[in-house]
Amino acid sequence: MSVRRLALLALATVCASAQVHPLEQLIETARKGPAAPGLANQIAQTLSPHGGVAVWGGDYLFVSDLTAPPKNAPVSASSAGVSIDQQAPLAMEKIPGTPFWMRLVKMRVGVTHAYQFYADGKAATARTDVAGYNPDSYPKPGVPKGKLSEKHTIVSKIYDGMKADYWIYASPGVDPNVPAPLMVWQDGQGLIAGDLSRMRLFTVTENLVAQKLIPPMVHVMIAPGFSPVGKPMRSIEYDTVSDRYDRFLLEEVLPEVEKVYKLRPDGYSRAIGGESSGGICSLNAAWFMPDKFSRVHSAIGSYTSIQWHPEEKLDGGNLYPFMVRKQPKRNIRIWMSDGMDDLENTHGSWPLQNIQLANSLKMREYDFHFRFGLATHDAAQVAIDLPESLAWLWRGYDPNKTSQEFTMDPAEKDKPYYRVTISNRDAW
Repeated sequence: MSVRRLALLALATVCASAQVHPLEQLIETARKGPAAPGLANQIAQTLSPHGGVAVWGGDYLFVSDLTAPPKNAPVSASSAGVSIDQQAPLAMEKIPGTPFWMRLVKMRVGVTHAYQFYADGKAATARTDVAGYNPDSYPKPGVPKGKLSEKHTIVSKIYDGMKADYWIYASPGVDPNVPAPLMVWQDGQGLIAGDLSRMRLFTVTENLVAQKLIPPMVHVMIAPGFSPVGKPMRSIEYDTVSDRYDRFLLEEVLPEVEKVYKLRPDGYSRAIGGESSGGICSLNAAWFMPDKFSRVHSAIGSYTSIQWHPEEKLDGGNLYPFMVRKQPKRNIRIWMSDGMDDLENTHGSWPLQNIQLANSLKMREYDFHFRFGLATHDAAQVAIDLPESLAWLWRGYDPNKTSQEFTMDPAEKDKPYYRVTISNRDAW
């Protein structure tokens, strides 16, 4: 276990005993000013080594050492600022004896906020976004907690000796001896820190289970693997349009999970989700095997040409909008989320591809929901939406059923196709 992970666990234990959440404690310490005792230590334990943003209610603590990518800031900057929602930068205060600068502000919740750090009046980092979390993303008194496993590692035969880590989380209400609904998450290493992760998946799950908005379920969080020679396999696993990743899950990962928790085998009781390449990976799984995964959670999905290799007769995710229109309809339900400032690069346009895919799903009358906001290629929008998106994805779930024909919501049928207007330059 890493030193940072041990520190996080230690801090969480201390704060839990005092009934104060680590993020809430950090905000309260920051209120006392940059010289507050223990502030730098709490920042190092709850945020990244370069800082970040801590959010608790309407309080937002922006912290940066000004060296996060693209790392074009002078280390010895004499002043620092943070621009929020594309407004003029607000001055930040130096935390004595550290490389950190800070600014504590109050802002709206339930929305995303864009921010960018400045050094000596010049942009020092790229613009990104932070989530203004909704109430179900915070721990609530009396709501039972789930259980997170230790890290497991699997060596795949399907991926020729690839090693991949995974974790298992069982929500309250899961009986290890009774088959449970399942949700598989890609890039799972980014979810296991609980409320110190951007998604706050476990807290959201616990709150929704307590409200009976989703069934008690098992989450399996899988990290991208590495080949025997150390090559990252993430794009090959996630962006390749084939059933190979399905087989990896069904033949290798889930049988190991079932040694601890029994799982329902029907696709009606199984969901799969991810961000970016993890988003297209989730649609891949349901597209090729809808009888095994029928609920898809796709955020900032990479429906682009990352693994399009026509010389090898390999399709890429850029074809999905057209595959959905022209291939047989799958019985799946899909929540999609993206933002207008998502990526644009040699692989394609993330915003336009997501809009194209949404229109294709609408044309074929899939049971889908598309949330198109303002965010960049980050987790802010999906984080604020998670309570709503999980409740939507699992709505109407009946443990006595093993199948359902997913049909488009009548309200969606009455809506027009998505249309694009140019907002950042003249249209001629």
